[in-house]
Amino acid sequence: MTRSVRAYLDWNATAPLSAAAQAAMRAVWEEGPLNPSARHRAGQRARAIIEEARETMATHLGCRPEEIIFTSGGTESANLAVKGAPVARYLVSFMEHPAVMRPAKASGRPVSLIEVDENGIVDLNALSRHLVADAADDAPALVCLMRASNETGVIEPVHQAVDIAREHGALIFCDAVQAVGKIPVDFADLGVDMLALSAHKFGGPQGTGALIVREGVELEPLLHGGGQERRRRSGTENVAAIAGMAAALAEVCENMAEKAKRLSALRDELEAGIRALLPEAVIFSKDAPRVPGTCYFAHPAWDAQTALMHFDLDGIAVSAGSACHAGKGEVSRALIAMGVPRDLAKRAIRVSMGPGTGKEDIALFLHSLEKLARRLKRSAA
Repeated sequence: MTRSVRAYLDWNATAPLSAAAQAAMRAVWEEGPLNPSARHRAGQRARAIIEEARETMATHLGCRPEEIIFTSGGTESANLAVKGAPVARYLVSFMEHPAVMRPAKASGRPVSLIEVDENGIVDLNALSRHLVADAADDAPALVCLMRASNETGVIEPVHQAVDIAREHGALIFCDAVQAVGKIPVDFADLGVDMLALSAHKFGGPQGTGALIVREGVELEPLLHGGGQERRRRSGTENVAAIAGMAAALAEVCENMAEKAKRLSALRDELEAGIRALLPEAVIFSKDAPRVPGTCYFAHPAWDAQTALMHFDLDGIAVSAGSACHAGKGEVSRALIAMGVPRDLAKRAIRVSMGPGTGKEDIALFLHSLEKLARRLKRSAA
């Protein structure tokens, strides 16, 4: 974290590298050059580190170690799941991340977009209708439904969607990038066929992630080469990053319920402060189940980019929705799908918290928001 940041409230964009991840990575680097494909002793040591990490992650994610494919992050995992699945068409929730939406559209296969309600929760009846319509006999469909929204934090009904998909012989892929480390994620319990995660969202290093693939699901590799990761993802594994990801996951999963309770309380405090200072503000998905620590809101009288600059000058790090879109000035597709007027959607600000967030961070944000609220009142006068 840079010294100019007084309150880091953009954890959904990236979490600070955890102490456990740093220690694990440093230990690997101190071992010297390690290539897990090499046959000598150093290579065997590298392979042992990777397989230990795979075991650790499997324990915390409710899957078998051999079901885990190590990747470069959430985007690659999503692309591998979507492009590599043996399917004839895609059914994609309007809430999905571009890393899911864009490869589906780029595949040349039919894509049906599944409607959501005003909170951003997928319409399960619509999912059923789309599965029935244009059904293909030669290959199943792939349903793409995230576990938790990167923007609103809303938790999707994945269990119910799995039941519907199974009735129609469809496969289901779950983008759990924003859920892992915030709420329990159990691959076997969810019943999905594939699940993606990204290390830097829960305190691991950037540039590494994983795709969990249920045993028996065929997958066409994106990358062809040396046949690493059981021929499902070629390329020399990043041993230190994988070790750091596993260590970060183990750390963030400790006492998760207590951490979630604390973050939910902080979010409630934050949202109470927002309503007190800006009664006209709209907090999205506030009545739906959300991961703890995410607040997405808008005010009809401000410009989101100007508000971001105000907070930044006060040393407060927040974002205008998805970090992938914030720098491009794009309006949130998810909010539009939720029925939010375009003029309000473009004014949205996301505040997201994590294990390192404290009451002092919320106080700093609300103090800065109070100054902004006074400016808005003067402008309206």
